[in-house]
Amino acid sequence: MIPAFLMCSISGSFSQNGLTLEQALTVAESNSPSMKRTRLSLIRSQENLNAQNAALKSSFSLTINPIGFSQNRAFNDLISQWNTTKTTESYGLFTISQPIVLTDARLSLVNRFGYKDSYSEYTNQTTKGFSNNLSLNLDQPLFTYNRTKMQLQQLELALENSQLNYAIQLLALERQVAQAYYYVYQQQQSLDIANQAYKNMQQSHELIRNKVDAGISAREEMFQAELNLATTRSDYENKQVSLDNAKDDFKILIGLSLYDDFIVLPDISIDTVNINIAFAIDQGLRNRMELRQREISVENSEFDLVQTKALNEFRGSLGLSVGLFGDNEKFGNVYQNPTDNESVALSLTIPLWDWGERKSRIRATEASIQSAEISLEEEQNNIILSVRKVYRNLLNLQNQIEISRQSVINAQLTYDLNLEKYKNGDLTGMDLNIYQNQLSERQLSYTNSLISYKLELLNLKIQTLFDFEKNEPVSPVMQIDNNNI
Repeated sequence: MIPAFLMCSISGSFSQNGLTLEQALTVAESNSPSMKRTRLSLIRSQENLNAQNAALKSSFSLTINPIGFSQNRAFNDLISQWNTTKTTESYGLFTISQPIVLTDARLSLVNRFGYKDSYSEYTNQTTKGFSNNLSLNLDQPLFTYNRTKMQLQQLELALENSQLNYAIQLLALERQVAQAYYYVYQQQQSLDIANQAYKNMQQSHELIRNKVDAGISAREEMFQAELNLATTRSDYENKQVSLDNAKDDFKILIGLSLYDDFIVLPDISIDTVNINIAFAIDQGLRNRMELRQREISVENSEFDLVQTKALNEFRGSLGLSVGLFGDNEKFGNVYQNPTDNESVALSLTIPLWDWGERKSRIRATEASIQSAEISLEEEQNNIILSVRKVYRNLLNLQNQIEISRQSVINAQLTYDLNLEKYKNGDLTGMDLNIYQNQLSERQLSYTNSLISYKLELLNLKIQTLFDFEKNEPVSPVMQIDNNNI
């Protein structure tokens, strides 16, 4: 059973808005500056991937040169004399380009249509007419890695990492908000306990004053009673200041208005939670997102190795082009006498000597991969250690709760007995104040032990991504809608 003093703050504060931990977490997720930055990072990664996927689709472009004029005088080797040319032209260029992810090639369809008016001084002739050049081109890299596919994979990993980071930040925020939430609750309870102590001291003060007035007790008892009353009143006022400060700090943390007032309504009822340590460790190793982040780091390092090996590599490029060209003075007769245009080009880049640069860079990258693999293994060990520590803490806290509960019962009984002695004149006010302080300390200790147990259960949920109170796995939010910003 939880003592009645734990519910005093709720029953006496109906004029304020009650705030549950779940409500506080919802507000914090939307308003917390750290979550806003993490959400923006997630959106940036998502949009970068969207842009890359869009770039893999066919692109259409149109270039128009409405008018161009040039006059040039140059020495013509063919006729061994200087020649002046004047050219006026207008053209448009329409291009359809399609990347091919499978082979890292690019296929493009290009059509160039134009009109040209050209005069040559040597022939003293002017040539006018329309022309159209339609070609299909293929550019295929050879003997190298697929850069298009790797870039897409890297962006996919970057998005996954941002999603994981968002979920991790959300869990960290849950821990931070829970700690601050329960701290406000501790201050509420401290205020209620101080208020109860103040009321008890008012009653004892009234009792001793009546005894002094009746000549039953010495006036010195009245002086001590007044000092005790002033002390408990001062303690009550101090607890009120601490509660107000804790509320303001909590409002800043979750993004509430400083002018809003609330009381926290935690559920700190404790039911014994049976935890299988082997199951908890297995859940942690299976679900912890930090492990996947370490795996992503290893995969990115392997991508770096592929890129490093491409440094000063033997590679080639194959270019194919087929097209149809036509020209005529009349627009409708452009393809009256067409000409086929074909071209094949193979180029090779052969490295000869790089003074060991490529080999050294490969070794450096391989060292980075090994370092990432060590970090992955280290993270696994850290998860196992963390789960074990939390498990041991929970067992210890269960014992502390039972001890604190019994201490409250004993302190309450002791205070009640000594209060009767005080009423009968067998105990001084100073001694009664000691028992009152002892009761207040035991009540606060019990509240703190309950809160510590709840926070440690939350810590276990974060460490394993499994809620042992509800006996169900935790599913962190992995995606976010852009409209939520």
